[in-house]
Amino acid sequence: MTRAADHRTAILALALGAFAIGTSEFAAMGLLPFFAADLGLTEPQAGHVISAYALGVVVGAPLTTIMGARLPRRRFLAALMAFYGIVNLAAAAMPGLASLTGMRFLAGLPHGGFLGVAMLYAADALPAGQRARGAARVMLGLTVANIFGVPLAGWMGQAIGWRWGFALPGVIALVSAWLILRWAPRVGGNPHARPWDELAALRNPRVLWVLAVGAIGFGGLFAVYAFLTAAILATTDAPGWVVPATLAVFGIGGTLGTWGAGRLTEVLGVDRAAFASLAAMAATQGFAAWAVGDWPMMVLSSFLIAAGAGLVIPLQTRLMDVAGRAQNMAAAMNHAAFNAANALGPFLAGLALAAGWGWRAPGLVGVALTALGAVVLALAVRQEQRSTAAAATAG
Repeated sequence: MTRAADHRTAILALALGAFAIGTSEFAAMGLLPFFAADLGLTEPQAGHVISAYALGVVVGAPLTTIMGARLPRRRFLAALMAFYGIVNLAAAAMPGLASLTGMRFLAGLPHGGFLGVAMLYAADALPAGQRARGAARVMLGLTVANIFGVPLAGWMGQAIGWRWGFALPGVIALVSAWLILRWAPRVGGNPHARPWDELAALRNPRVLWVLAVGAIGFGGLFAVYAFLTAAILATTDAPGWVVPATLAVFGIGGTLGTWGAGRLTEVLGVDRAAFASLAAMAATQGFAAWAVGDWPMMVLSSFLIAAGAGLVIPLQTRLMDVAGRAQNMAAAMNHAAFNAANALGPFLAGLALAAGWGWRAPGLVGVALTALGAVVLALAVRQEQRSTAAAATAG
């Protein structure tokens, strides 16, 4: 097999891992009404299960990156995916809210490390001018999961029980781990690497600014999506097929948005592409708030909020530019930032729902968070310009 073919097959195996992660992460949101009813929870209480996963990602991203600094990427990625599969299966098997919450937290631990290093691998496999496209290829596995994996998990949750919705990505993850070991090129690790050097990324202001944009700005997407299924069931008389269809439509929008974001970043540049993504996100979240109560419009809003949410690609590309030698940590922490958003968005939307603001509240919370993310991005760009000007003057 040629080197190019090696990269293609390895990226396919990695994309399958991203598919498992996307199915598990987003299916949990679609399954929320079902495990809430089974466990006797309100929707805001059930939202804590989703937040537990997101917090696991935030905690796990730096830990797994430090642990894997000296390992070959092939073994590191396969180990993370195997762990992911086992914990998802445990979440499906164990009874009670406490065990579900705990397993979801553990499932989040390998998320950031896997996706971050996988996207770096794919980016390094392509010419410098196409790095964003390489990262997008791995992310397509996550978005395609929303077309096939998440609706299937949602259907299983309705038809045979919500636990099967967590078992499905567990099995897929184990298959991905095996394929990575079989197909990924055997590239040696760096036994002399100093794991703690990766923490340099967390002392780099340019990295921290980018992470802040993702942690805040992307919260709007999760504020809307986490409660979209519950809002459809609570405010409309939609047929039963609408819930899995809504999840599939979200996946189609996300796939198209991710594909387009890679090319948009190459054409506009990182900063302009990020601002364009944030503007699209705010507009689509506002539409989602307006659409509540009309299930055809809510299905359309699912497509639009996903299609507009390509922010991860320009931010990942920017991190590659500013992280220096701490590429693994920065890439992993990018996904941690997005899952901090996954915790923040549903938490704030849940508070708004609990306060009696109604089912339009998640969309309005989303617009506010996205607007705040745009403010943070503007501050980051301004700080970058000042630093560049100061360096030029000093030179």
